[in-house]
Amino acid sequence: MPAGNLLLPFQPLNEGAALTLREHLRHAEQELASGPHPDRARLDAETLLLQALQKDRAWLITHWHDEAEAATAAKYDELVARRKTGEPIQYITGSSEFFGLPFSVGPGVLIPRPETEHLVEEVLRLAKAFEETPLRIADIGTGSGIIAVALAHSLPSAQISAIDSSPQALAIARENAKSHDLESRIEFFEGDLFTPLTGQSFQVIASNPPYIPVMEKDALSIEVREHEPHSALFAGDDGLEIYRRLIPDALVLLVPHGWLVLEIGFGQQPAIEVLLQSAGYSQIHFIPDYQGIPRVAAAQRS
Repeated sequence: MPAGNLLLPFQPLNEGAALTLREHLRHAEQELASGPHPDRARLDAETLLLQALQKDRAWLITHWHDEAEAATAAKYDELVARRKTGEPIQYITGSSEFFGLPFSVGPGVLIPRPETEHLVEEVLRLAKAFEETPLRIADIGTGSGIIAVALAHSLPSAQISAIDSSPQALAIARENAKSHDLESRIEFFEGDLFTPLTGQSFQVIASNPPYIPVMEKDALSIEVREHEPHSALFAGDDGLEIYRRLIPDALVLLVPHGWLVLEIGFGQQPAIEVLLQSAGYSQIHFIPDYQGIPRVAAAQRS
């Protein structure tokens, strides 16, 4: 990236020039090399070219030397210009992958992270204890619905209640449930935390809530800081604002011996453990990510 973290504007090739797809790709790669993620310049340039063409890579390999149509070249320039500003590649293409499944994503929802797969894996492990009863799971702060859909896909008998305060996020989540033919087993609610679930009970409550301290905003990448929804990222001065409400409130909806499973932020294990203990949970344990960092907290209602 240029000195001072200033991003140079995208410079399109000369209009009207008869250029091949390969030449357009090379130019895009050069432009993205001066963007916020130069290490991804080639990969991003190719991904965006496939998006503009609406073709797969196998097709592209056999058509490198085709002349780019004017409309395709214009569309490609637009996508590359967006990426050069730091807009996430997933928002530009409108898709991402999570737990081996394709998902629609866009502005207004978080981009799926690999760390969240550890949460899904832990819920699947704990759910085995409830195989003899109808399994009901709540996903609090569902966002694009990745946790709810992944769980419903892996647990054919489970019924999922997914809650979010954002109508925009819920629209995307419903789209994802429908695309995987799971809309009959996932019920979506708009509201704050557990408000829409009054009077219900669940064997498992899962959540990936906002947990980044506001003071860490400037340390985040431009993709996250400038494009992903702040309401899904930040939770007060210490990142624990949502946990302080969610942890005690979940007890009311959990069946005896039910589980609360939470994604947590870097360095938050000690504080989360105290909150869980103070609320009266037992069997508290933490699951690390592949780097050994505690990323998931699980605790049981006594």
